[in-house]
Amino acid sequence: MTTEDTSAASSAHGDLYDLHDAALAGMRKKGPKPLARALRFYAEDMDHEGTDLTEAALRDVLSTAHTDHALLWLWRRQLADWDFDSRADWTDTEPRTEERRAAIHAGLGLEPETRKVLDTLIPVSKLTGPVVISREFTPWRGRREQQGHHWYWPRYAELLARKGWDADAVANLDEAAERVVERLADPTAEQPYQSRGLVVGYVQSGKTANFTGVIAKAVDAGYRLVIVLGGTLNLLRAQTQRRLDMELVGRENILRGASEVESDYAADEAWVQDKFLRHGGLPSTRGAFDIIRLTTRDNDYKPLAQGIGALEIEKREQTLPLYDPRNLRHSAARLMVVKKNKSVLAKLVTDLKKIGPLLSEIPVLIIDDESDEASVNTTSPSKPDANRTAINEKISELLQLMPRAQYVGYTATPFANVFIDPSDTEDVFPRDFILSLDRPAGYMGVQDFHDLDSAIPPEERTFANSQEKAHVRDVRKEDEEDDACLREAMDMFVLTAAMKVYRECAGPEPLGTGHFRHHTMLVHESRLQRDHRELAAKLLRLWYDGGYAGPSGRERLHKLYDADVAPVSAARADGFAVPADFEELAPHIGAAWMRIGGNENPVIVVNGDQDIERGEADFDRRGIWKILVGGQKLSRGYTVEGLTVTYYRRSAGNASTLMQMGRWFGFRKGYRDLVRLYIGRGETLGAKEVDLYEAFEAICRDEETFREQLKQYAVLIDGKPQITPAQVPPLVSQHLPWLKPTSPSKMFNAELVEIRSPGLPVEPASYPTTAAAIRRNTERWRPVLDVLGGTPVLCSNPPDESSQLRRTFSAYTGVVDHSLLISVLSQLEWSKPETFLPHLAYLSQLDGALAKVDDWLVLAPQLSSPQRVEATVLGSIPLSLVQRSRQRGKDSFGRIAGLEHHKAAKRMVELAAASQNHAALPALGPRQGVLLLYPVIDSTRGKGLAQAVHDGAADPAQVIMAFSLVPPKAAIDSSRRLVRFRVKDSQHAEEAIVTLGSE
Repeated sequence: MTTEDTSAASSAHGDLYDLHDAALAGMRKKGPKPLARALRFYAEDMDHEGTDLTEAALRDVLSTAHTDHALLWLWRRQLADWDFDSRADWTDTEPRTEERRAAIHAGLGLEPETRKVLDTLIPVSKLTGPVVISREFTPWRGRREQQGHHWYWPRYAELLARKGWDADAVANLDEAAERVVERLADPTAEQPYQSRGLVVGYVQSGKTANFTGVIAKAVDAGYRLVIVLGGTLNLLRAQTQRRLDMELVGRENILRGASEVESDYAADEAWVQDKFLRHGGLPSTRGAFDIIRLTTRDNDYKPLAQGIGALEIEKREQTLPLYDPRNLRHSAARLMVVKKNKSVLAKLVTDLKKIGPLLSEIPVLIIDDESDEASVNTTSPSKPDANRTAINEKISELLQLMPRAQYVGYTATPFANVFIDPSDTEDVFPRDFILSLDRPAGYMGVQDFHDLDSAIPPEERTFANSQEKAHVRDVRKEDEEDDACLREAMDMFVLTAAMKVYRECAGPEPLGTGHFRHHTMLVHESRLQRDHRELAAKLLRLWYDGGYAGPSGRERLHKLYDADVAPVSAARADGFAVPADFEELAPHIGAAWMRIGGNENPVIVVNGDQDIERGEADFDRRGIWKILVGGQKLSRGYTVEGLTVTYYRRSAGNASTLMQMGRWFGFRKGYRDLVRLYIGRGETLGAKEVDLYEAFEAICRDEETFREQLKQYAVLIDGKPQITPAQVPPLVSQHLPWLKPTSPSKMFNAELVEIRSPGLPVEPASYPTTAAAIRRNTERWRPVLDVLGGTPVLCSNPPDESSQLRRTFSAYTGVVDHSLLISVLSQLEWSKPETFLPHLAYLSQLDGALAKVDDWLVLAPQLSSPQRVEATVLGSIPLSLVQRSRQRGKDSFGRIAGLEHHKAAKRMVELAAASQNHAALPALGPRQGVLLLYPVIDSTRGKGLAQAVHDGAADPAQVIMAFSLVPPKAAIDSSRRLVRFRVKDSQHAEEAIVTLGSE
């Protein structure tokens, strides 16, 4: 192709982009309309009548376009917007479904060939969208969208696209932010209302992006004072300020007429590289409104610096209240990012009180980042963090001062907010909504470090199919005497650094030198500063004795590369460059070593604000390739950028603190395969020996269960919510045994009465712990055990994504009448009866009150391992005994049924509901449920399987008869409601917390 041909093609593609951009833009509010007609209209209007407008031309360009081609991105963004739109009035199809996409194609009037090309290049998103538990609210966003400004949100969305966010991610953020904003009060309403909500994300998962989107939409809607509570450390507050300034406020609002060199970001690398948002002029000169900063990156709220006048928002129409749209449209918004410090908040409260009556007219949005830290009240003044009560008090004062203030907390560890001590006021209880964010694409979370419910036997797990084998390395006490594990972790840090340098240089499309701006290793063993100093000295000694420039160091690295790095990266590099062998990587080790150490100290101790504030560990100000040593300052809110190797041996006393220490969670683009977690196994915490890795898994299971429950009960029934935030605490309270007792005079008002689970597993876990109670329970199962017999049947599940093997297991079977099963279940004893009683209330009604269940197919799965232990239980046929362990700090087991057993039981119920059978599974009737039965030996009691068996019979005092039930899918009434509550104080039914004996 000649230069002239290339130029002509480029021009034609540009014309085609302009026409499609105009045509699609015209459809954004009203939904898809015939594309051909729109293109003809704009071609004439824009003098592009010679452009090929056929769908064949569109298909030709899209099919040959690179992934970042402008026209492909345009269609990707528009289809994502329509796919995600949950309030679309142009279709009654569900968002993110094939039916929605078909409706879009039909609206556009596309040819079948074009539909196929678009669906291949831009498939329907698999993201599930946010989950919302909410009180009923008055919709207002539809009306405001015709009246308000649309300035800050569109520019923020465009900036995210330029940063490399894909269209699905931007659309998902749009939807999640919209779900929050629509539940805030209408800022123009005459009657004030304070909405209180909670947004639940994941540790280091992009919560800031969500609340930036919420702020953008809120100020566009009319909120004119935004207060962001940005953590308890100066750096965390500064990081949040910088992020908002860069992505929301923009250069013009920062400068406000000053020269570039006068900006507080003049020396900031991103400012110099023009990465701060540009508005193309001061927004107020372009028909919009400005954002005035009341804090800067280097300065928290200081009354004398900014002055009370800065808080007094101007009114264009003096006779009208500020919240009147005629005033809001022309007034600037104020933004402040404030540290959660009682003296700073006290200054802010003092200044706000000076404003006077105007304060009651200002629509205010309070965003509380890491809201489970410091914001929630504590009733233990003797503890070191007793200052939390003072901060809680100041937040309460802010809400009392400003009747139009909305409070939205953000957290990755929601339990403290959901289970606020009832002795506290309800000021920050999320009474209006709880929103659970999607797990974002590209995020490494608990699922990437644990083989949760993996169906692959341990002996078959490899670097390719096991997250634990790929990323987790054990640190055991007996291995620590010669620092061998710490030495290996440091060697891994050097090797992965060399791999990053190699990837920056490797073809065919090198990432470019400096692409990996940060490369860090985190060492976390203690919260004590004296321990940090000793550990830093040890790391320095290991570094200088490492011989990384000599033969001894190279030999160690060679062995570690061949045994660990090479096989993991071969399986998980995801297209990024991998050396053919160690010799190809070796030339890059020197450059990596220089970036880490060179002439500088390779170790940074971070155990106080001052360490961070002097810039050593400020990732915004410089690239950091270092080993970080610290404790509490590194375990909440503070993002350790480029974290690749973690050496973690410190435990904690509660779930929230332990989860926040999981700094290894986050986004690892370009080096997921290089991430390693060295974690303590068999550590001592006080008088207990704990397994940190298993403790993390148990806590993460609890959090995932919490999210799944929110998702299940978020489904509206006849347009109304099944549960409200006030009803969440009793729903999941069993997850937190370390919760302090509530005030004797207060209580949660909601009491869970019934949980309905048609087609879903019911698996109680809080079995008794005493031998006498265990024996009594086992005796009660005798009539069910008596029905088991005959030849074991084979059950088979289809292969899953992680393995092509068909998983088959055998099980003894029998059939038990529904009334007999309920009789057995009603007599069982539990360590916490309240955890099973709501399930029993449901199951007891399955004799016709809800939907008739005739009987239950009993499956007693049998193990296939040659080392299995079999025994009779109260004269039953010989059954396989299984070992299960109770969760750390709890009476309950983490899991009872095997994954393959659950899958088979659920599949049988689904097939029965569809009046189908499958040769690989026992046949089931539509009015039959499945009962999975397991003789369990509690491994946490220190006795093995063999010790529970005498002469082929299991000791009934040591065998816990555990079970899992899957009721028929039809076992539900016409209301389809899955939970039922009652209130303890009916006169205050809307309140989450009530006083005992209140009238």
